[in-house]
Parts: sequence; C-alpha cells; structure tokens
Amino acid sequence: MRSVHLFPVVLCAALVLTGCDVDEWGSSERFKADFHYSYDLAPGGRLSIENLNGSIEITGWDRNQVEINGTRYASSESLLQSIKIEIANAADSIHIRTVRPSAVRGNMGAHYVIRVPQKTELERVASSNGSVRIENVEGRGRVNTSNGAIRVGRYRGSLEARTTNGSVDITDTTGPLVIRTSNGPVKVGMFRGDIDASTTNGRIEAHVKGVDSNRPLRFETSNGSINVSVDALQNSDVRASTSNGGITLRLPAGAGARVQARTNNATISSDFEVSSRGAISKHRLEGTIGAGGPVLDLSTSNGSIKIAKM
Repeated sequence: MRSVHLFPVVLCAALVLTGCDVDEWGSSERFKADFHYSYDLAPGGRLSIENLNGSIEITGWDRNQVEINGTRYASSESLLQSIKIEIANAADSIHIRTVRPSAVRGNMGAHYVIRVPQKTELERVASSNGSVRIENVEGRGRVNTSNGAIRVGRYRGSLEARTTNGSVDITDTTGPLVIRTSNGPVKVGMFRGDIDASTTNGRIEAHVKGVDSNRPLRFETSNGSINVSVDALQNSDVRASTSNGGITLRLPAGAGARVQARTNNATISSDFEVSSRGAISKHRLEGTIGAGGPVLDLSTSNGSIKIAKM
C-alpha cells in the first residue's frame, strides 16, 4: 500500500525538479484560436509562407485578393499566446510566417487555408510536420515540408515538391516537375511536361500525357516498383531505376526507341519487337524498337522489367 501512496508524490517531485508544466506536454490542440487576414494582390504576384507543425492549403480563385484563414493551436493557454502570425505585404508580394519563441518549449503550431489569385507565384511554401495541398494555381512554385504529404491538382507552371516521410500525389498539371521524398510513394497522373521524380522506400506511378522539351523523364526509387505510362515519347529519353522492385513502362503501339534494360535477379520482357544490337539474355536487353528514337534506360535489381503496349 505504501508504494501506491508514494508514487504520485515522487511524480510531482520530479515535475517540480524539472520545472515542467504538465499542460505544455498534453494534447497539442487543446487550446485554439482562429485568425483571418485579407490583402490585395495583383495576378502574377508572389506568395511565401513559412509554417511549423501544421498543414497548409492553398487554392486559386478569380479574385485579385489573398484571403488567409487559419488556426493557431497549443497544449496550453500560455503557449497559445506565445505563437504569432507575422505577415508582410506589398503590392506584388505577401510573406507569411509562423513565429515560435525559441526559449519556449511545448506543443504548438498553426494550420492555414489560403486563397490566392489563380496566377500567383508560390515563391516558397514551407512547413514541418504537416501536409501541403495546392489546387488551381498558375505560376512557378516551390513546396517543402517534412513528415507530411504533398497533394497538387490543376497546376500550371514549373513546380518543385519536396518532403520527407510523406507521399507526393500530383494530378492534372502542366510544366517542369521535380519531386523528392523519402519513405513515401509518388503518384503523378494526367501530367504534361518533363519530370524528375525520386523517392526511397516507396513506389512511383506516373502517367505522362505529353512532353514539352527534350529533357529526359527520370524516375528513381529504392525498395519500390516503378510503373510509368508515356502517351508520346517525342525526343525525350526515359530513365528509370530501382532496387528490390520491378519496372513497367507502357508506350503507344507505334512508338520507336532504343532499349537499354538490365536486371540482376529477374527477367526482361517486351510487347514490342526489339531488333538486337547486342547480346540478349533474361537479365539484359539492348536493341531498337521500330525506327529507333529516344533511349529507354531501365535498370533494377531483384525485380522484373516489362516494356508494354498501351
């Protein structure tokens, strides 16, 4: 019975010695406060946001105005009051920053829901421990987060999307695309442009409707499969590599290309007739499809390779 009565005393003493407020380490969204701001911004203006511990959602609309809605959250009232939203606005730019005092410890962050003119340059969209979603925007964009997913739809313009420990899902977009993640899958649908996508410990799926330059289409992962469809190769090489996963590349029936495919512990197959220019084995295939054209450089270990007709 003594141990039962002494345990709370020991626990309380430990908390006193460490100087910790129990509430600061409770539920991170126990206390909340909404915020709202609105600023004029001409089409083609720039938006940047630096957030911590929270999601960001940005949607384009037909107004020349940026509407910022969001919620600050924390595990205690004192922490909630310590976190600030700083905004610097000018005629051609708006910069948003979530500010957390460096001397304050505890769980806190912010969620954002933002509307911007459809033609807006997303100069820098950055968060941590939160997802990012962007819809119906036209302009250059840079998106960076950690421990969260990135979702983009109906985007027009060059886009760079980076996260860690999260998936990337992009659909109905046009423009050069760079994707980097780790420990998460990559999915790209209804895309037009050149693409450079890589992940680790995740699969890659992509449907490229068309290519606007002669740059290679690049796909790289480890411990995951690669499944890519290209409606029109034009003059762009396709370079795909993985380990511990298979590769499937789908092309139109009339496609022409040069094949360089290799695997270590599986087989290579093709729905197309390949005119060999070197040794053919179940682990290696080099040759020409149709009249030739861009290079299909496909490599894996511990996985099969298939070149399929659509």
